Amino acid sequence: MTTTVLSPTAHSPRRNRVLGCGIALALAAGSAALSLPASAAAAPGKPSIKLSTGYLSGAVGATGDPTVTVTVAQSGADGDALKVSATASSRDAVAKAGDVRITGSGASRQVAVKARGRGYADLTLKVEGAGGKSATTTLHYAASGAVHDNAATTRYLTGAGDSSAAVDVGGGYMVVADDENNTLRLYRRDASGGPVKTWDFSSKLGVDAEIDIEAATRVGDTIYWTGSMGNSKKGKPKPDRSTLFTTTVTGSGADTELKLDGSYHGLRDDLVKWDQDHGDRFGFADGTADGQAPKQIDGFNVEGLEFAPGSSSTAYVGFRAPLVPPKKGGKALLVPVTNMDKLAKAGKGAGKGAKAVHAAFGEPITLDLGGLSVRDIRRNAAGQYLIVAGSWAAEDNSEPYALYAWDGVAGHQPVKRLDLPTADPGGWEAVVDVPDLTAPGAKVQVITDAGSADLYGDGTEAKELPHAEWKKSRAVWFPLGS
Repeated sequence: MTTTVLSPTAHSPRRNRVLGCGIALALAAGSAALSLPASAAAAPGKPSIKLSTGYLSGAVGATGDPTVTVTVAQSGADGDALKVSATASSRDAVAKAGDVRITGSGASRQVAVKARGRGYADLTLKVEGAGGKSATTTLHYAASGAVHDNAATTRYLTGAGDSSAAVDVGGGYMVVADDENNTLRLYRRDASGGPVKTWDFSSKLGVDAEIDIEAATRVGDTIYWTGSMGNSKKGKPKPDRSTLFTTTVTGSGADTELKLDGSYHGLRDDLVKWDQDHGDRFGFADGTADGQAPKQIDGFNVEGLEFAPGSSSTAYVGFRAPLVPPKKGGKALLVPVTNMDKLAKAGKGAGKGAKAVHAAFGEPITLDLGGLSVRDIRRNAAGQYLIVAGSWAAEDNSEPYALYAWDGVAGHQPVKRLDLPTADPGGWEAVVDVPDLTAPGAKVQVITDAGSADLYGDGTEAKELPHAEWKKSRAVWFPLGS
């Protein structure tokens, strides 16, 4: 008889237990191995923090200061979970870390600063994210002194400090010119901050230097802009300042667009010749002579432009200098150009050489502005005018300024409506538009040229500041009273 000894098989309970344990261990090890890369990928990275601009300006006691946007991010973390704060200031007397207010959520936050004092401070902003990781950036802050008058209705136009002319374009926006460059800037009228859009037509106009834009007016969809036509401060002729040009407006509000239409470069020469032909009544030849500074009582400097009542062809050119006669108490001068509409069209696409058409002039008008001259003039659809009157000499707030109402009729004298305050830096330079002057509670927005002001107490004129965000003009609403 043969006896057979059986070995354990795959169906043996013992064998099954051994195999089961091996498989379980292998699966556990594989799972652990597979989970390591996934765990590593989910680890949060270093957060980032970026500012829309590294420079910001404010004013002590202001209610409408500009803000900046801070953008934060961290891989592997939700934006809402990131904490953003100010942690340090280089100069607490100007602004402490606790004076920085950060609002919003997610990836984009708004940063505002409440100024304590005049001067500069570097503010450290920090983002804290998952895993205890953080990052910092620096906001370079500049604060001007306290606003003494109309602080609640004051707004700051940053990006330039020499605002010189402004035109309403509807929807709560305006286009503002600057006399230190040829850039036209679109701003909100009710908020502080930088321009929404900009335009510079220098190359198309064929100019190489500043036009010294000092006046503007709008008729329909056309805006007329003119340079001062004066010499430099040292009396050197500046041909580009004799530029008159027009832009066509499309859209309104934030959607406003400007397109260059035409230009004329001969108005200064036309004015001088016209004056000579009429006995040198106003001394334009002497006022434009080499070596003659423009802002003298007998100088030559244009700062106003507006159309006559009911006209789209005759425009008044308003003079900062000369006074008539050129002595203390003299009257302000307006010279009517009766074919203003044709002048700009004459240079359409022709550059500097377009002088085939020349200006025609009406009878000059003198206005009693209490010894002051024209710094701006603006008309509304009802034929009501406002004139910003100021000194022929002052670049800042060292001399009186006033608003006068006028009906635009030669022989009718203007009436003072308001003495403009001069406690704060900058000279009053531009009226945006004219409300109904007969309406109770009428208000007007007036803009300063602060280019010569020492805004931050370090002796630097605003026009010489190294960062555009620190340059600014004030736009202030004033009640006109009765």
